[in-house]
Amino acid sequence: MTDIVDELKWRGLIALSTDEDALRKAFADGPVTFYCGFDPTAPSLHLGNLVQILTMRRIQNAGHRPLGLVGGATGLIGDPKPTAERTLNAPETVGQWVERLRAQIQPLLDFEGPNAAVMVNNLDWTQGMSAIEFLRDIGKHFRVNKMIAKEAVSRRLNSDAGISYTEFSYQILQGMDFLELYRRYGCTLQTGGSDQWGNLTSGTDLIHRTEPDAVVHALGTPLITKADGTKFGKTESGTVWLDAEMTTPYAFYQFWLNADDRDVSKFLRIFSFKSREEIAELERLTEERPQARAAQRALAEELTTLVHGADQTAAVVAASKALFGQGELSELDEATLAAALSELPHIQVAELGPVVDLFAEVGLVASKSAARRTVKEGGAYVNNVKVATEDAVPDAGELLHGRWLVLRRGKKNLAAVEVTGA
Repeated sequence: MTDIVDELKWRGLIALSTDEDALRKAFADGPVTFYCGFDPTAPSLHLGNLVQILTMRRIQNAGHRPLGLVGGATGLIGDPKPTAERTLNAPETVGQWVERLRAQIQPLLDFEGPNAAVMVNNLDWTQGMSAIEFLRDIGKHFRVNKMIAKEAVSRRLNSDAGISYTEFSYQILQGMDFLELYRRYGCTLQTGGSDQWGNLTSGTDLIHRTEPDAVVHALGTPLITKADGTKFGKTESGTVWLDAEMTTPYAFYQFWLNADDRDVSKFLRIFSFKSREEIAELERLTEERPQARAAQRALAEELTTLVHGADQTAAVVAASKALFGQGELSELDEATLAAALSELPHIQVAELGPVVDLFAEVGLVASKSAARRTVKEGGAYVNNVKVATEDAVPDAGELLHGRWLVLRRGKKNLAAVEVTGA
């Protein structure tokens, strides 16, 4: 395989490193045991976390051993946000979220073979530690002047919100994680987002103070930005989560399918496991025939399969085609159809009325008269069937799963009607 440092650089996955040449040598001399941490401050991971998990998998594929840390202890505190204190969640809630996050990480790493992944929880080495032990054994190695210089801390210190001692001490806990994993597993590398750089280096600093002969490293991936200025991993409906109940597989697929042409090459390098040659071909297709969206489709199918499985991806692809008249809407299962229609403009009605009224009410046309023109011109469809007359009224037998109608104007303009009283 290509040198893993070169591979990560080609994919745009190295923003910061404690010593790139030393890290390259460590990988060459390997195998390296490394870790990345994920805090259960929500019931699901999101696309930003996926960057880290897939980076771990790339390093594992190069022959190194990953430790996936879900922070049952750090999740009780939460790392400092840029603007305000986090809400502290109940220990029982955090414990439940730990298990949910573990279940999302595990399918994406390999737990067999000589470099099998290991899942760890920092609550295992913190819950039995007294405050005195923490201050004497760990706290004494941290200097407050360096702690307040960390970007996340300094930003909060200069804000109206300030920062509590609880969140101020977060970097000590994360530093202790690296030390503990170094001692337990011989872990010598921590990876994470570049916005976590202060927390990552708190671990390397602590190990250098307590284990003078140790050689350890930190690697920070860049924050991903979008060409249009909007935040990566966000949509109009909110964050793109890995949990299928929080972001449906259909919405997850659509996020990638709708990627801007200016972003898709970067997204392929960061998220896809396709080869350089395959990515180059998709880049060529995007440049020559952008309307075909070949790169977006390839990325959407690969990532949806990776996170949600092949069966869900097949259902989502079938729904995407059926909505635009390239498949049978009646063959879609209820959950997939519901997820797809939730992404469209939609209305709820107590009973079915004339098609022209429905088209106007849902916003596919500006008025009933415009709806009549659309019907007359042959551009109005209900459940992919062309509406023949201006006074057409759908009947209850046409409702998909007894609930929905899919309206389409022309080839691309879609909306949905849900009948609540039928």
